[in-house]
This record gives sequence, C-alpha cells and structure tokens, in this order.
Amino acid sequence: MNKIIIENQFFGTINYIITLFQKTNIIIEQCDSFRKMSFRNRCMVAGSNGPIALSLPLERGRDKQQLMKDVRINYSGRWQKEHLRTLESCYARSPYYEYYRDDVHKLWEEKHVFLLDKNMAALAWLAKIFSYPGQISLTQSYQSTYPEEGITDMRDRILPASYRNWPAPVYTQVFGDRTGFQPNLCILDLLFCHGPSLNMV
Repeated sequence: MNKIIIENQFFGTINYIITLFQKTNIIIEQCDSFRKMSFRNRCMVAGSNGPIALSLPLERGRDKQQLMKDVRINYSGRWQKEHLRTLESCYARSPYYEYYRDDVHKLWEEKHVFLLDKNMAALAWLAKIFSYPGQISLTQSYQSTYPEEGITDMRDRILPASYRNWPAPVYTQVFGDRTGFQPNLCILDLLFCHGPSLNMV
C-alpha cells in the first residue's frame, strides 16, 4: 500500500499537497503534540510586497503539550474578516479566484471548535477540487516511528523555516513581476493562479 503519514496543515503548502496526493492512502497525525512554528495553524499567501502569513489564533493552552486533536481555535476579534480581505487583495486579479472564492470564504468563516476539524474540512475540499481518488484517515494513537514497508513518514518535515527549500512548480503569480516568483506558498496560491491541476510537476 502506498501510504503516507503526515501532520495536519491549514491549506497546506504546495509541496505538502503534492506529496499527499501522490499517495493512495493519506494518514493524518492527530495524536502528536501541537508544534509551534509549523503550518498547522498558518498558511502563506503572495502579497504585493512578498509572502504574507495568515495565522489562525488559538485558545490559551497552546504553549502546553496539547495534542493536536485537542487544540481549539480562538474566534474573538476580527481575524476571519481580515484574512478574507487579505485574500481578496492578493488574488482578486488571479484567473481562478472568482471561481473558488465562495467555497474558500465559507471554509474560512465556518467556526469549527477544533483546529484539526477546520484543517480536515479544508483538506477534504482540496481532495475534491483536485479529484484525489485515494483514502484519507486519522491516526488513533501516537507512534514515534513507522518501520513498516510501504509507509512514508513525513511528519514535521515541511516547516516554515525550510519550506522554500523544497522543489516547487513554477507558474505565473499575481505579483510575480514585482516580487519575483515565491515558491511553495499555500496551495490556494497555485489554485487561484494556475487552476485545479497538479500535473505540472
């Protein structure tokens, strides 16, 4: 079985999604400790002056050793509307933004209690958009290693500190003439600018 086990990301990076959808069986780790400085609660989009990080605020307790499946989103403040305004300013001129705008806004506005549920809703939507034919499941317990043949362990390999170092498809971005190409941003950057195809890699 062509399996991968990997952490949960919020609208994961392009290389994260490509890595997942190349496998026939995706296992999302939900029983690990929440890791700060990861893409679990943030995504990178392309602004007029370079990459912008959109972070989902979390309830207090995130600094403790909480399991990923127990992390809650903090919905105080206006961050949802601010994020959506940022998406509008970044991608209103992109070829596919209008087509996917309503779905993305709905996913952003839904008030899932747990971060895992919001991320899984986004992943399920992406699987549909990119016609992923495989299976997606969650871990039921934590294992530090997966020595079994046929399972690729990619947990915490794609991180904010190193995501630009991964191979990335090159395509036309909205502000590319101003900022240069920005590699491996949030998958929405590729979707809005290039459309629902991963065959370019």
